[in-house]
Amino acid sequence: MATMIQAIRMALHVGESKLGVTDIFGEDVGPPLGGVFTGTQGLETAWNTPLDERGIVGMAIGLALAGRRPVAEIQFCDYAFNTIDLLKIAGNTYWSSGGDWNVPLVVMTPVGAGIRGSIYHSHSFDGMATRIPGWKIVMPSTPRDAFGLMLSAIIDPNPVMYLMPKALLRIKNQPGEELGGEPADDKTLSQMIDAPLGDRSAWKPKWPELEELYIPIGKARIAREGTDVTVLTYGRNVQMSLAAAEELAGEGVDTEVIDLRSLHPYDWDAIKASVRKTNRVLCVNEDTEITNFGEHLLRRITEELFYELHAPPKLLAGAHIPGIGLADNLEMASVPQRADIKAAIEELAHHEP
Repeated sequence: MATMIQAIRMALHVGESKLGVTDIFGEDVGPPLGGVFTGTQGLETAWNTPLDERGIVGMAIGLALAGRRPVAEIQFCDYAFNTIDLLKIAGNTYWSSGGDWNVPLVVMTPVGAGIRGSIYHSHSFDGMATRIPGWKIVMPSTPRDAFGLMLSAIIDPNPVMYLMPKALLRIKNQPGEELGGEPADDKTLSQMIDAPLGDRSAWKPKWPELEELYIPIGKARIAREGTDVTVLTYGRNVQMSLAAAEELAGEGVDTEVIDLRSLHPYDWDAIKASVRKTNRVLCVNEDTEITNFGEHLLRRITEELFYELHAPPKLLAGAHIPGIGLADNLEMASVPQRADIKAAIEELAHHEP
C-alpha cells in the first residue's frame, strides 16, 4: 500500500525508465537526501541545484526547448512566487511561436497547510497557477491519482504544474486503489524503495514492476455521490469534505463531492451535471479568498446555471491574511477545516429557495 509520496516517486521512476524523462532536479532532489519529502530517493536522473528557484525554472525551460524532458521541483510553492515571469514564458512559448515550439516540462511543488509550516512553508499556489495561461495544472488527493496524474503530466507536450498537497503526502491508498504492481504489504514496499537512515552511499532501490496508469488531465472524479449539495474541491480538502459528508449523511443531508483533480483544464461537464442534480454548490480550497480559483468557478456557474440554483453558491477558502499561523489554533483558523466545511454544507442544504 503506497503512500502518496511513494506513488509520486514510483511514477517518476516509470517516467525516467519508460517515458523519456531525462532530468529530475531541484534543491536537495538528488542524493543523498532525495527531496525534503523523499519524493526523489533512488532516482537515476535526479540531481541537485543551487538554492535558486529562478535558475531551476529557467533551466527546465532550456532543457525542454533543447529536446530533453525535465521534471523540476520547487521545494515549497512559497518560493515559486519569484518565478512568475519565467512561468509565463514557459506558458506562452507555444502560442508565441505559432506552434513551432513545445515546452514539455513538469514543475512539481508541495502546496498548502497542514504540517505547521507557518508563514514560509504553508502557502497555496492554485490561484496564482490558474492565472498563468498555457499551463496545465493538476493536484491529486489520493496516491493512485498522484501516480496517474504524474504519468499524464510527463507525457503531455505542454508545461504542467503538478501541485502536491503536503498534508496528504503520507496518506496510504485504500483497497481497490492500488497502483498495479506495488507490493500489498506497505513494509515490503518501504524496504524496497525507501532509503535507510544513515549512510546511503551504497543503497539502491528495488523498484517493483509497475503498470502504466494514466489519469486524464481535465477529468474530475466523483469522490462521493449525493443529491442535496455539490462540493467542488481538490487536494487536501477532498478528504475533509468526504469526512464532513459522512457526518451529515447521518443527519439526512446527502452530499456529492467532486474531486476536480485538474484545475486547468477543468471538467466543466462534471461540474455542470452535478450542479444540475443538486441545485446547490460549495467550492472549497485553501487559497486566500480574494481572486480565488473557486470564485471563477462560481462566476461561471452563476452565469451559465443561474436558473438551476436553489441557493446562492458559496465559497469556503483560506483567510485573506499574509501567512498561515504556526500554532495549531492559528493554522486551523487560517484555512478551512472539517467543521467549517460541514457548517457550509448544512447552510446550503437548509436554505429555502
